[in-house]
Amino acid sequence: MDQANTQFKPTLGLMDATMIVAGSMIGSGIFIVSADITRNVGSAGWLIAVWLITGFMTLTAALSYGELSAMFPKAGGQYVYLKESYNPLVGFLYGWSFFAVIQTGTIAAVGVAFCKFAAYFFPILELAPENVLVTLAGIKIHVAQLVTIVMIVLLTYINSRGIQGGKLIQTTFTVTKLLSLFGLIVVGFFMLKPEVWQANWQHAWEMKSLTAPANTSPGWQAIIMPLLGAAAVGAIASSMVGSIFSSDAWNNVTFIAGEIKNPQRNIGLSLFLGTSIVTLIYVSANFMYLGVLPLQDIAFAKADRVAVTAANVIFGQAGTYVIAIMIMISTFGCNNGLILAGARVYHTMAGDGLFFKKAGTLNKNQVPGWALWAQCVVASLLCLSGRYGDLLDMVSFVVVIFYVLTIIGIFILRKQRPDAERPYRAVGYPFLPALYICMGIGFCILLLIYKSEYTWPGLLITLLGVPLYYMAVRQFKKNDA
Repeated sequence: MDQANTQFKPTLGLMDATMIVAGSMIGSGIFIVSADITRNVGSAGWLIAVWLITGFMTLTAALSYGELSAMFPKAGGQYVYLKESYNPLVGFLYGWSFFAVIQTGTIAAVGVAFCKFAAYFFPILELAPENVLVTLAGIKIHVAQLVTIVMIVLLTYINSRGIQGGKLIQTTFTVTKLLSLFGLIVVGFFMLKPEVWQANWQHAWEMKSLTAPANTSPGWQAIIMPLLGAAAVGAIASSMVGSIFSSDAWNNVTFIAGEIKNPQRNIGLSLFLGTSIVTLIYVSANFMYLGVLPLQDIAFAKADRVAVTAANVIFGQAGTYVIAIMIMISTFGCNNGLILAGARVYHTMAGDGLFFKKAGTLNKNQVPGWALWAQCVVASLLCLSGRYGDLLDMVSFVVVIFYVLTIIGIFILRKQRPDAERPYRAVGYPFLPALYICMGIGFCILLLIYKSEYTWPGLLITLLGVPLYYMAVRQFKKNDA
């Protein structure tokens, strides 16, 4: 196979596609972000509500994407859908954001979370001042960040050797994480503490901002939230940053459509199966947390490791180590799926003349090797840019903007191409897609108001794609002349 080859070979079945959906979704979030959610909303009912709202949004979006994936069953996924629904500029803005923030930022965030749990065994991986390895141009580089980069490089190398290696890792690690999560949930329910459960649900819908035990000041949020509905909505939006990140990456399977057998059927079905399984597990896990841990312990688990704290209560010290290892497996497998799928978007963009030409070729192993390594470089740089929560805010905001635009695209295509073949149609159209659009727009507006520090930079990075697009088009025309 020569370097100029640009055609993918369909080798992945429904099981493989479903494992990519579930495996890419389940990374680190479910084990960590419930702490931040609980600190924001302060009650059991609202903790579960945040996860249910996120699950509803995820399932609705996934079912809507099924129509688009059946219409355009080729590599590139969301980039292709936006290009076809609007124009090449909108498609490019997504692809550019995907490369600069969305996929690479998610890879970095999941990698940082891997080290967060590895630090349970190796304290040197804690993001603490004493673990700063070197300071360059005012940027403090921790040991954990370098370990994260090594992991990203390793997975990139494995995936550059062919789809089979990535497929094996994805299936093995996803099955392992599903079984371990299921086991933790089941045993947790058997070990449920009635007094803890009752106490947590005593004031289930009383929203308040929790403070650490050593902090005697209630804080302005605790005083104002009960009085202002707007502030309560803002707390929910802030909380959903973590839950949306935890439920993101379900659309990764659409990026590799060119390597899936019978994509018109299997992509839509895998989206439904994968998102349903993960949503069920996420909600069940949070019910389990509420059955074994007081709200205060969920909110202020050490380093936000809620799952490890729960495992310590359920299994004792030995069980804690086992769960920590399982979580490391989960984040490792998640990053494999993200790295495998992401490079296919840049490959498709290059074929349209909107990305580096080398990204549009496949290596001798029939994978986009150059695109994989370009993604690796950007993700590695983002590992040095900020903490886990900072990356969450930046990624979640941009992601939801493009989800909303993509689902609006269903309405546009129904009007512009009414006779186009649609082997699968969006469930609940037009009500459910329209509801998602309203919820998504509301989430983005609230995030701009309440967590603007990292949402504005994400938006600016996206808009930077406008001049880059026209530069790419001009260069493409110049090369063709």
